[in-house]
Amino acid sequence: MFTKFKNSYKTIFLDPFMESVQVEGKVNIVLSPSLYWVKKISLPVKYVREVKKLLPSLFEDILPAGHYSYYAYKEGDEYMVFAYEDKIILELMAEKGISPSGVASISFAQSEFSSLEGAYTIDDKQILMIKDGIVIVVPSYWVKEAVPLLLDNLKPYKHTIVLQQFNHILKKSGFYKIGFVLLFLIIIIFGEWLITRNKATHIADQRSLIFTKYDLKPTMMQNRAINTELRKVYEKQTKLREYIGIFLKLHLAKGEKISYIGFDSKVLSVIIKGVTDSKKIVQALQRKGIYPQTRLKNSVLTLEITL
Repeated sequence: MFTKFKNSYKTIFLDPFMESVQVEGKVNIVLSPSLYWVKKISLPVKYVREVKKLLPSLFEDILPAGHYSYYAYKEGDEYMVFAYEDKIILELMAEKGISPSGVASISFAQSEFSSLEGAYTIDDKQILMIKDGIVIVVPSYWVKEAVPLLLDNLKPYKHTIVLQQFNHILKKSGFYKIGFVLLFLIIIIFGEWLITRNKATHIADQRSLIFTKYDLKPTMMQNRAINTELRKVYEKQTKLREYIGIFLKLHLAKGEKISYIGFDSKVLSVIIKGVTDSKKIVQALQRKGIYPQTRLKNSVLTLEITL
């Protein structure tokens, strides 16, 4: 059933027995009493916000299993309290061809029609009526006389709800649990970040102390270059000491003796006097991995090894 609210939006009375519709533009939806539970109660509380805290317990004795949302407003000295399933309403809207994005407002038949008197025809099967201040829907054969339900003069009511499209997937308590887990993870990550930052600061301080103590260059690139050069020098000096040791331990023939050992930049020079045959000396050195350049003249053997 379509009509116009004062704000020019079309109105749909959403009910399980209604026919599917084609919606153009936004619409206001009035929920049939068959889509929610309602109670009129008196409570010793002053504000609606205090009532809302009690709503789950007020309905726990009548609601079947499901995930419910709640609403309440004050009417005179009493409160009208509601329970409804977002999932059921959303599924019915989809079944009847109504998109949630095209809905301007959703309200209860209770808040829209509670001031009416008599019985009103919804369709050929149902009648809407008010009993003890509660809007209800009954089979049409229960009432002999009823007039069509006209919404032309109906003004938008302030008691509207917003459906939670994922309420049926996860309860609010579930969101709170997820939020708590996320908060816990954030605290852990933040703690690890603080620990890592403190360690990084300590390492930086230690690095500065070492650089100052050993008079190192300001950048790692410079220090790596120096380290490379020092390693080369170290390796050369190690090899030089090794070669000198080998020469000093040579088994020379009678009359042969080392008269000179010297090093000039890259070349180790050794002079052995009294040599008549250099072959044995050269072979002994080669067995130790030394391959010198040799020159024998006047019983003086000169050996040069490039390092």
